[in-house]
Amino acid sequence: MASFPLTVIRSAFRLTDHLAPRLAGRLAFELFCRTPHPDKVSDKEARALAQAAPLMAEARLHRLTTPTGCIAAYDFRPPAGTERRRTVLVIHGWRSRTDHMVAVIDALRREGARVIAIDLPGHGKSSGRRLNMANAVEAAGMAAEWFGPFDAVIGHSFGGAVAVNAVVGSIQGVPPLPAERLVLISAPNSMPTFFAEFGRMLELGPRSQTVLVNHVETLTGRPLEDFVGSLQLAEFEVPTLVIHAPEDKEVPAANAWAYEKAGPHIRLVWAPGLGHRRILAAPGVIEELTNFVAGERAPALVN
Repeated sequence: MASFPLTVIRSAFRLTDHLAPRLAGRLAFELFCRTPHPDKVSDKEARALAQAAPLMAEARLHRLTTPTGCIAAYDFRPPAGTERRRTVLVIHGWRSRTDHMVAVIDALRREGARVIAIDLPGHGKSSGRRLNMANAVEAAGMAAEWFGPFDAVIGHSFGGAVAVNAVVGSIQGVPPLPAERLVLISAPNSMPTFFAEFGRMLELGPRSQTVLVNHVETLTGRPLEDFVGSLQLAEFEVPTLVIHAPEDKEVPAANAWAYEKAGPHIRLVWAPGLGHRRILAAPGVIEELTNFVAGERAPALVN
């Protein structure tokens, strides 16, 4: 059964759809992009941030100014005495922040990587309360302008979709992000599917849904149907490692299967039992991605 707030929101959109579908579509897009307040955290989140604090304190924090806001970029250097071998960009997912990627970051820097990690717009220490593919790719592009080129880009969840779109240069006015390899962890494949599910959740009428979808093209310079990661990577053959848990409830395993079908330059590794978030700290996953970034191939978690 729908919650009371969702029931009220659906009723409001049904009324607005009937009277002013253009307004309903624009409001739906703004609701889609709205991010939670970064300072309002649960007890579990507070514990996670406290655990991440020692490593976060080692990073140099940079404030990068983009046309739509200020982006927090963290510069993690290899430990003293470690030879620097490569530079890697790390991008977190929706309702997340760089702090949640510390296991990945620490493993990479111990292997000699300089790691640049960004808080996406509306998350962590970055400004705003609005996130979409356009301003996310813009943020990644600004990181590349300051710290690139990158030997690899690693993205978790929505951050994986951002990594794909940044590397292939899908956003009008933002140059393709130079990177030699991609790692996609629990990443969604199809933005059209996301928007269709969102419209169904709000019970949008067809006219409002059309306005919602068209707003994507206005913002990005491309129609929504262009934002399918597997199709993008089929044309842009960057070596890519896809890591996914078969039982992931937030981003179903079908997304990983779709990526694998993009071509032989995509390698899919299953990480059973790790869900959507625990996957980020699992030793087997860390070994897979660090070896891939280094140009090596580790044994798969699941054959």
